[in-house]
Amino acid sequence: AERVAYFLTYPHVTKLDEVAARNLTFPAITICNLNEFRFSKITRNDMYHVGELLALLNERYEISNPQLAEPHVLAALRDKANFKNFKAKPFSMAEFYNRTGHDLADMLLQCSFRGTGCTARNFTVVSARRVGRGPTECPG
Repeated sequence: AERVAYFLTYPHVTKLDEVAARNLTFPAITICNLNEFRFSKITRNDMYHVGELLALLNERYEISNPQLAEPHVLAALRDKANFKNFKAKPFSMAEFYNRTGHDLADMLLQCSFRGTGCTARNFTVVSARRVGRGPTECPG
């Protein structure tokens, strides 16, 4: 219950390590986000398949701890957890990650490398879930 309440507060931490160097190729950049999924992108079908895994629903497909959610979040949860006359569709966890994960274009406010501007198109998104532990993976 406490973790759900914490998740719904959308906590975040920003950490930046910067080192100046004259000869540097474009570096690997890691953005860690403990809120892996954008709630706004979660569908009713997603909620049906992974709502319990995300601790949003209990084993009876009911909202877990509704008293902890803010009114607007609770309204969205109720809508997404309304399974009356609902017929589940096939579900792919990989597709879920790709569709509900955060979009760099929405997060990148400014970028420059060696005095040249860059955009989200200059980056290749690699999910740490797919590549395993490595030097650019988030903890957890």
